[in-house]
Amino acid sequence: MKKISILFAISFLLFSCEKNKAPSFFNTYDESTALEKQENHLNPRMKFKLFQSKVLDMNEVFKPFNQELASNFSEEEYNNLKPLILEQDIPSLQESVKEGKLSYEKLTLFYLYRIRKFESDSTKSLNAIIALNPNVLDEARKRDAERTNKNETSQKVYGMPIFLKDNINTKGMPTTAGALALADNKNTEDAFIVKRLKEEGALILGKANLSEWAYYFCTGCPLGYSAVGGQTLNPYGRAEFETGGSSAASGALVAANYAVAAVGTETAGSITSPSSQNSVVGLKPTVGLLSRTGIVPISSTLDTPGPMTKSVMDSWIFINAMYGFDKQDSKSYDYVDKNYGSFKDDLKGKRFGIIKSYLQDSVFNANINIIKENGAEIVEITPPQVGLPGFLTLLNIDMKHDLPQYLKNHTDKNVKVSSVQDVINYNLQDSILRAPYGQQLFDGIVADTTTVAQLQEIKKTLMANARNYFEALDKENLDAILSINNYHSAYSAVAEYPNITVPMGYKKSGEPISLTFIVKPKEESRLLILGNAFEQLTKHRKLPENYK
Repeated sequence: MKKISILFAISFLLFSCEKNKAPSFFNTYDESTALEKQENHLNPRMKFKLFQSKVLDMNEVFKPFNQELASNFSEEEYNNLKPLILEQDIPSLQESVKEGKLSYEKLTLFYLYRIRKFESDSTKSLNAIIALNPNVLDEARKRDAERTNKNETSQKVYGMPIFLKDNINTKGMPTTAGALALADNKNTEDAFIVKRLKEEGALILGKANLSEWAYYFCTGCPLGYSAVGGQTLNPYGRAEFETGGSSAASGALVAANYAVAAVGTETAGSITSPSSQNSVVGLKPTVGLLSRTGIVPISSTLDTPGPMTKSVMDSWIFINAMYGFDKQDSKSYDYVDKNYGSFKDDLKGKRFGIIKSYLQDSVFNANINIIKENGAEIVEITPPQVGLPGFLTLLNIDMKHDLPQYLKNHTDKNVKVSSVQDVINYNLQDSILRAPYGQQLFDGIVADTTTVAQLQEIKKTLMANARNYFEALDKENLDAILSINNYHSAYSAVAEYPNITVPMGYKKSGEPISLTFIVKPKEESRLLILGNAFEQLTKHRKLPENYK
């Protein structure tokens, strides 16, 4: 009888444990066939060595939300809310909240449900998420309870769930830059821009995957790969089109409507590239408009965060939410142009410079014709043939000096690396896991012996050459120079010229392509007005077919 009782007790305990066991939505799958297929890809960077992260357990990431999703949200409710949320801009979402059709809690639950729905499907997962904020639902309910006429305005980030690129310090979540060397960077203070977003009432939903170390790590490796997050994929063609980088998942998840928006970072093309590749709006502001304090650096000379959104209006709202003078950032400046002007502006009478050879691109050509038909003047320009000598040297020496400062002042005490060399040594202990594509750029940083004095001369030359390249802005009295995707990102970076990229359609293959506006420093208002006018005129952006 005693034996029977013991057996019963054991059985009961096993049953209880099984009953209380967290549900498993995310399962590893055999990716060998898919990887074999990638070997035939024409783009060498698309010949992946792996898709799935070898260290991230998404079941653990979602564990804080499974019960809430099971009890407070259903597939029926998800489908009913789709028309109110998918592809809607912030003013529309805020209006739905105001009218009682939506709450910030339901908006957050919708995104959590949607992310789990697609990311747990091995045929649709984008490997876009590194971490989720375990407190985000409580914070959403608090936003609902505290909503007043003051914060109810349609042009506010209040209550809006957003993602941050995982090189932006965020209290309560790890900040890894995609690198296993920073896996223990779990307890940091908020970056300056994160404090600003929280002050404005934004909901930090989670951290987005990225090209490891913001793509200044390996050469010829896939865009959107990190040892922590795995291989980010493009929702318009998962293993067909590149994601762009380094803010790869920020672009992919906004495109797939996993959140209202995301904040990326750019040194030279890391916002405009993934925004273009994922058919979203990406704004690279003038360096100093938005603080870099608490962000894993490449270059204190060129780095800047910026919004990645589904509309120009949303980018305007996010810039307003994030700006602020930061005495810790040597390039921070007081924001003067607080009125971006009227978004009712159009393109009549505007003068745009284009490089004639770009008209060979059929999508670009078609959009230029639309711009002309709507009253703008197109001026063909021939930029001077100037190079960017020493560009990589600038990045090398800046990162050699800037990364140790971040590691010293802005990381968890449990982080054991303090320099680029430390990271190299750490990765060499298990290169297959930690650096499967190599770390050639890190090796180059250590090997670069350029002095500070030499670097200053390089900076002067780079800026002079780049501004000379864009001389037509002044000579031809242009409102902006028009480019494709991130074709001129390096030139605009060292010139310190801001730019915005706006969807301009899709290639015959279905791959997104975008129109990029380039202007002179501190002219973000001009960018936003022009970008919005073009966007409203064309409305090219479409939700990816498999994510409807």
